[in-house]
Amino acid sequence: MDPQDHERFREYVDARWSALLRLANLLTGGDQHEAEDLVQIALMKALGRWRHVEDPDGYVRKVMYRHQISRWRLRRPHREATFAAPPGDLGVADGTSAADLRITVGQALARLTPRQRTMLVLRYFEDLSETEVAGILGCSVGTVRSTTHRSLARLRTLAPELGAPARAAVTAPNTNMPKGAHT
Repeated sequence: MDPQDHERFREYVDARWSALLRLANLLTGGDQHEAEDLVQIALMKALGRWRHVEDPDGYVRKVMYRHQISRWRLRRPHREATFAAPPGDLGVADGTSAADLRITVGQALARLTPRQRTMLVLRYFEDLSETEVAGILGCSVGTVRSTTHRSLARLRTLAPELGAPARAAVTAPNTNMPKGAHT
């Protein structure tokens, strides 16, 4: 690999590491260590073909998708840990757990139009700027803003329970809500 390709690869990794890690986190079901491994494996495969890669994001994502699918297929059933006594705090399913939230968001996203769903995924799950989304979708930044605004409003209508954290985000400065999600 010549120095220019090496520098181009380093710049790509520096710029896209967090977005790739977020995607890997979604693919691995939130396992941080598996997500880091997945990104590193994809980047290693990309490094070997870097000179021939025209669309780095597309190539790395495809490697991540395919590798994760292979993991799912090859994964053997694991044994669950057994305890002499049940753990103390088993928790109560009150509709606010992470799993319930993922299901609710997934069901609400499924009821949006493909354009609305694409806007929200690119803006909040892929964490792309409005300008980047406009470039990908071939529309204006104003279209991205208005469609995102309408999509969030419809999402809140379809799943009103998702609106509760948004109201709390106004008073809670350290929230994990996506930027712009509480507007």
